[in-house]
Amino acid sequence: MSPDRLIYMANQIGHFFQSQGHDKAVPGIADHIKKFWDPRMLSAIFAHLEAGGAGLDPDVREAIAALKAKSTEVKSAAAQP
Repeated sequence: MSPDRLIYMANQIGHFFQSQGHDKAVPGIADHIKKFWDPRMLSAIFAHLEAGGAGLDPDVREAIAALKAKSTEVKSAAAQP
C-alpha cells in the first residue's frame, strides 16, 4: 500500500476522533490503528514517520509515534534473556 494511501487513511481516523479532544483522540487513533492495521501497514507508516511524517495531522503523528515507541519497547523486552 502506498504511503499516500496510508497517510490518507490515518488522517481519516484522526478526523473521526478529533471531536473528542486531544487527550482522548491520540489514544483512540493509536488503538484503532493497532487493532485494524496489519503489520505491513504499521511498518510502512512507521517508516514514513521516521522519514519526517509529511502529511500526517499532528494528533495522528503523535498516535503513530506512541505506537512505534510501544512496539519498540515490546521488541526490546522480548529480546531480553
